[in-house]
Amino acid sequence: MLVALPVGAEVRHPVMPEAQGPRQTSAPDAKQFDKKNPGYVPAGSNEFDCSPTETLPYPVLLAHGTDASAYADYARLGPVLRDHGYCVFALNYGLGKPGVNFSPATGLDADTYGTTDMRQSAQEVAEAVTRIRTATGAEKVHLIGFSQGANVTRYYVNKLDGAAHVDAWVGIASPSYGTDAPPAVAMVPGGETLADDYFAPALVQQIAGSEFLNDLNSPADTVEGVRYTTIGTRHDEVIQPLRNTHLKGAGARNVFIQDSCEIDMSGHFQLPYSPLVSELVLEALEPGYQRSDVCTFVPPGVGLLETIIVNNF
Repeated sequence: MLVALPVGAEVRHPVMPEAQGPRQTSAPDAKQFDKKNPGYVPAGSNEFDCSPTETLPYPVLLAHGTDASAYADYARLGPVLRDHGYCVFALNYGLGKPGVNFSPATGLDADTYGTTDMRQSAQEVAEAVTRIRTATGAEKVHLIGFSQGANVTRYYVNKLDGAAHVDAWVGIASPSYGTDAPPAVAMVPGGETLADDYFAPALVQQIAGSEFLNDLNSPADTVEGVRYTTIGTRHDEVIQPLRNTHLKGAGARNVFIQDSCEIDMSGHFQLPYSPLVSELVLEALEPGYQRSDVCTFVPPGVGLLETIIVNNF
């Protein structure tokens, strides 16, 4: 099923580079490398000659967050999944204008990934899934989305008939019901349309109560046939209130990393770089996986300032 895109929207195709960058252990380091060396994907990703195994028959597709890239968000998790035996793929989607003061580092005229209308981005996910299934011969894939990527991939599953081609969906720091900390302009009558003139469409669509989110979560936020897991943190600096990360659909599993490790206080941007998150992802993808009891002290706010600096200077 296809959905109507905004009038005048340019049809874009997913970007899936094959040049692999080095492994990283923190979000700031990954973003710094990505800024200096655009066009790379995480180590072990986008090897289109990869063949799924009998025990791990489904490839994994990684979708990044807002104003980011596959490398910036998955330079740790991607290699971990490949080491475990999965065929791993990553796309850069949603190329568009960042909006007023959204990405001062690149300027207002430079397109960045994860900024355009999320329905359009979901179409790119659909195209990427088809390409992966054709290359690998796999019947289905697993989807992992970080931040905006969680809702983009879930839109593909729930609204574009993607459920037939997806086994497990995992949302890391998923703004499932958006955030209550939006630009003030979006809160006035007609403000969402007005905000589109000044902010990236994807940013506006992640405001709690947006038309996009109401559509995505109606009549339910899950559909039959897919295993849903959200992995969040009680120290998320972006998604407020925290309950907005959770799905309400039957069978959905919602976890905070502090349920397993209270001393890991990783925030929103560091979450994909938490070793515990890697274990929780493997557990979500592979029924019966016995995850290790990794529990590392991470103080709140680690990497936040550095990430902001890297993004803006």
